[in-house]
Amino acid sequence: MSSINLETTSETPPKAPDTLQELPITTTAKKFPKKLTLVPLIFLIYFEVAGGPYGEEPAVQAAGPLYALLGFLIFPFIWSIPEALITAELSTAYPGNGGFVIWAERAFGPFCGSLMGSWKFLSGVINIAAFPVLCIDYMEKVVPALESGWPRKVAVLISTLLLSFLNYTGLTIVGYAAVLLGLVSLSPFIVMSLIAIPKIHPHRWISFGQKGVKKDWTLFFNTLFWNLNFWDNVSTLAGEVDAPQKTFPMALLVAVIFTCVAYLIPLFAVTGAVSVDQSLWESGFHATAAEMIAGKWLKYWIEVGAVLSAIGLYEAQLSSSAYQLLGMADLGFVPNFFAIRSKRFNTPWVGILLSTLITIGVSYMTFTDIISSANFLYSLGMLLEFASFIWLRKKLPGLKRPYRIPMRLPGLIIMCLVPSAFLVLIMAIATKTVYLVSGLMTVGAIGFYFFMNFCKTKQWFKFSSGEVIED
Repeated sequence: MSSINLETTSETPPKAPDTLQELPITTTAKKFPKKLTLVPLIFLIYFEVAGGPYGEEPAVQAAGPLYALLGFLIFPFIWSIPEALITAELSTAYPGNGGFVIWAERAFGPFCGSLMGSWKFLSGVINIAAFPVLCIDYMEKVVPALESGWPRKVAVLISTLLLSFLNYTGLTIVGYAAVLLGLVSLSPFIVMSLIAIPKIHPHRWISFGQKGVKKDWTLFFNTLFWNLNFWDNVSTLAGEVDAPQKTFPMALLVAVIFTCVAYLIPLFAVTGAVSVDQSLWESGFHATAAEMIAGKWLKYWIEVGAVLSAIGLYEAQLSSSAYQLLGMADLGFVPNFFAIRSKRFNTPWVGILLSTLITIGVSYMTFTDIISSANFLYSLGMLLEFASFIWLRKKLPGLKRPYRIPMRLPGLIIMCLVPSAFLVLIMAIATKTVYLVSGLMTVGAIGFYFFMNFCKTKQWFKFSSGEVIED
């Protein structure tokens, strides 16, 4: 973690007609005050990425305790830290809503910016659909009627609508709610880990899995990736953050450490204290393990924590998707009505509504298909993001970067190549269904870019003119 240097620089941006600091990304910020401060931002990042140990269990099911522990120990260094560092540098260089969309557009032009926006938005809203499903997966351990049929479908629909309405009430509320949800949802795991200490047998940690059980590497890597990605999603909220140049690097540093510890401690405790059939390590197993370690009271507490965690995850990532659309509207990639904010709550309600509708549409897929599809589209976007980061360093070495990764270009290329290789692996192990869905969505994203340009020429919609838009 020592490589995360919080020093600042005082470089002078190049004097060019299209200076990259002069972006139409602050039009809404001029009227609406920025209220997202350090502590709420830390917990929003935490819920963008993790939200607690909920959902890490399939890594044990797929490859056994040792590989699961090694995965959550090593993966943050080859993936989470590089992505967080890049997010810190580029978010402070371009502190506006839109995040990675701005980075790709500044590096490679409007086509790549639009494609990045489509890939990341679709991966985000598909990913959001996993959280009500994960929540129901935990609740069905207590309420068996939610396992299938119309009760499950109704529960997913109602929870999605209620959570979206909460998001509509404002980012400040969502930020402080994330702090409370994070502390409450982690508390039962702290208790479980403490109670488990006398029951731990270290030899269980070095188990490669049960004999005769084939390793499911697709599930293993998808689980790791899904639980430790989306660090850059918070960049789409940069325009809402108070003093982003100082706040972002510190928030990302704390969130990386916090997230890794929150995954590893319960995983060490449960794999060391509980010996069960490997196939039982499905999503929701932590609740079963809690009952085995301490009793039903702790199981129910973890069930409640799962619901709270799902709420935090949903709120944080829905905020990123909605504000991404707002940023894309400010940049002229989508019509201005996507930048409309509620007068009462100052939230981009059109983006929230569209994200919610897409989320409902995919929420009835299986949990595995949801995370696999989200991972594939996200991987495409991340490859473009790494390329954008490297090209901006080469193209604009004098760009003002309040936080700058303390490495030269060759070192940065190596830093990006390692996680890029992992992205290629994630895409290579995808199923035919995921290839088909992702391919169709990518074709749709390309068509969307040209359709938006056609709409501009025909003046069917009003695109960004630097005006603040309200309903």
